[in-house]
Amino acid sequence: MFSTISNNPSNPRNESNNVLPSGYTENEVQEYKDSLKTKAEELLVKGFPEKIVKLNELLETPGFSNRKLSDVHQDLNVPIPDPIILNHSEDAPAAKKLKLDNNGEETSGTKVMVLPTGPVPCNKKLCDLIHIVKPYIRQLLEDSNLLKMWISFLIPKIEDGNNFGVSIQEDTLSEIQSVESEAAAFFDQISRYFISRGKIVSKVAKYPHIIDYRRAIQELDEKEYVSLWLVMCEVRNRYCSLHDLVIKNLEKIKRPRSSNAQSLY
Repeated sequence: MFSTISNNPSNPRNESNNVLPSGYTENEVQEYKDSLKTKAEELLVKGFPEKIVKLNELLETPGFSNRKLSDVHQDLNVPIPDPIILNHSEDAPAAKKLKLDNNGEETSGTKVMVLPTGPVPCNKKLCDLIHIVKPYIRQLLEDSNLLKMWISFLIPKIEDGNNFGVSIQEDTLSEIQSVESEAAAFFDQISRYFISRGKIVSKVAKYPHIIDYRRAIQELDEKEYVSLWLVMCEVRNRYCSLHDLVIKNLEKIKRPRSSNAQSLY
């Protein structure tokens, strides 16, 4: 009889036992929100100014400042082969375009199996810069996400009237979301550079005598160098703009609805 009562789902004792996990979950969520708010405020007051100063110093280093575009050029390690002397005295059939195995697509140029001097390396100078730039892009992405969640937790419940502070919160939140999206796009820009360069390098290997493809590699490397410099400037500028925007409206962001309106009546 006692065992039947204890196993009954409708027993009040069982209901009281289910309250503890729910309470613990709510406490853990509240602790997460409180810790996130603390991290966001520390980041805003201390972290952003430090990052702005550090980025300014980095942009003044030789890798980003006063550097000639030709300094980022690198040898492709794809030699130009000697020209082939054709013997027209022999009754050989006319040269035709080569066809790829199995798919039947017509191609012209040299069918590349292996490069005689080894693989074509990436541009080491640009890879070194990318290794410096990517952590700052990722940090901007994480910091903007943290600020976004912080302001989201500060938005009060929906009510009629006295919503001017809430509109400031929403405008700030929209600006932070745009910064977050822009930071994510910087990663895509870097990956597209390697894809584009690989395609042109394959053209150089297939048509080694065409100098325009080799020049296209140099132009692409110069463009990527300028893009990396611009990305670092934009990361610095985004930290500055977010810091300035939030600090100027910090009172309304933290307390969007003041009690002063009640004293007017």
